[in-house]
Amino acid sequence: MTRPEPIRTPVLIAGGGPVGLATAMELAHHGIDCVVAEPRSTVAATRPRAKTTSARTMELFRRWPAAGGKGSFADEIRRRAPLPVGWSSDIVFCTTATGREVTRFTGVLGLDLVASELAAEPGQQIGQPVVEQALRDALAASPHVRVLYGYRAVSVTAAADSVSGILADGSGQVINFEAGYVVGADGARSTVRAAMGARYEGGNAGRPNLSVVFRSPSLGRYLTGAPALHYWVLNPAAPGVVGPLDRAGTWWAIATGRPDDDRDADPVAIVRALAGRDIPVEVLGTDPWQARALLADRYRAGRLFLAGDAAHQNPPWGGHGFNTGVGDAVNLGWKLAAVLRGWAPAELLDSYEAERRPVAQQTITIAAANTAALPTDLAAAATEDDDAAAAALATRIEASKRLEFYCLGLVLGYGYGPGIGTQTTDGTDFTPGPLPGNRLPHRWIRPGLSLYDRLGSGFTLIGEATLAGPLLSLASRRGVPITVAGDIGTSPRDAFGAALVLVRPDQHIAWLGDCVSPATAPVILTRALTGFTPPG
Repeated sequence: MTRPEPIRTPVLIAGGGPVGLATAMELAHHGIDCVVAEPRSTVAATRPRAKTTSARTMELFRRWPAAGGKGSFADEIRRRAPLPVGWSSDIVFCTTATGREVTRFTGVLGLDLVASELAAEPGQQIGQPVVEQALRDALAASPHVRVLYGYRAVSVTAAADSVSGILADGSGQVINFEAGYVVGADGARSTVRAAMGARYEGGNAGRPNLSVVFRSPSLGRYLTGAPALHYWVLNPAAPGVVGPLDRAGTWWAIATGRPDDDRDADPVAIVRALAGRDIPVEVLGTDPWQARALLADRYRAGRLFLAGDAAHQNPPWGGHGFNTGVGDAVNLGWKLAAVLRGWAPAELLDSYEAERRPVAQQTITIAAANTAALPTDLAAAATEDDDAAAAALATRIEASKRLEFYCLGLVLGYGYGPGIGTQTTDGTDFTPGPLPGNRLPHRWIRPGLSLYDRLGSGFTLIGEATLAGPLLSLASRRGVPITVAGDIGTSPRDAFGAALVLVRPDQHIAWLGDCVSPATAPVILTRALTGFTPPG
């Protein structure tokens, strides 16, 4: 057997799940070559995992072009989604999926933000395998990305100026690699995290669960009321959640709070108990799992970085895990590109952990709090025929689940550095705040044309170029890419309270002001190119 040639690449990404692939997409967006090692040759459609792509993630996807120039990658996700964004934004709590409705939430998870001033994109209900396959297909067309399916990183050794290691496939075939940087997007058992000497802090969150993917074309006929994305079943004998994966009879279910010793339980019986009817059920896959609230004690060691589940794990309630990982990918991706291209100092990479780890900590805290009111905990109060008990339960549910289903303060309102916490009070309510570190407040220039569509792939200056002449001249001399967006449909002062706004590649504000002098230009540019790191 001929041994494969060694790999040399600017960036090696260990793990080609959605976060690793998103990191590759971001690097390719900036013209940086990379290699991804992913042990799974195919995507398992019967393990949907994440089901909500948040409004913020869709905004980040909007920055990337779709393969073949057919709009944006966000457009591609919409095209592939089996459930159109306008199909439903409801969540129902019920005695069984076909039984009595206790209460209903509407406009959940940012799915109702179509044409909203708050966001350039609404969220999208779509299974993680569909997103992952779309990423694989997009990267297959990229000249900057090589994906090695069937391989995983088994050894990683960092030196002062490079990283070396070994990739191996299931048969024992190995490939040596040398990279400038390595990103560990290789999940809970991360080889990169071990090589860094980093460790998880935290533990389990809640009781074990069992996921089931099944086909039952008849189930939909027995549901009452408008279509819903989730049916939270409060049956004391079989608590859990059921929801559609498409409109053709494919469903997912989560039986919550299962005993540790029931992994041989009949999934057909579980689904029928959740449904409340003896419906035909074809089981496509099962997946026992345990929610965890874990955070790595560090995200970086020299040339090694962690992203996604390798860096943090949170309970899935609220749909934040995959989306937080995409935020990691974009934040780290543009910074690696800036350093590799030579227009940002290596110190910029220090800001990755400083910016992203607090976001993960906040996300874990909120997601863990959501585990306090799962169907297992709420089911004892649900009955088929007691109106008073049902009304009291509805009130309890509406109070306890608000943060889980209406969380724009976390999804759109997180900030970096001094801007943190200025846009939200409790993770739910959200009022955009134009401050350094915060996401640039969104606005529509005209229907279909977002302010974000005016932003370049590097930095963007919103405002009159003449007011920022020294900054633009300095950036040009140093090779820092800055796009000038002069026309945003209104004055920057009216929109943001300042004549000039400098926006980073990830749509977060780097600086605001009214003019730039020769003396302040170096200060502004240096601050923009080192990120929001704590004072040393």
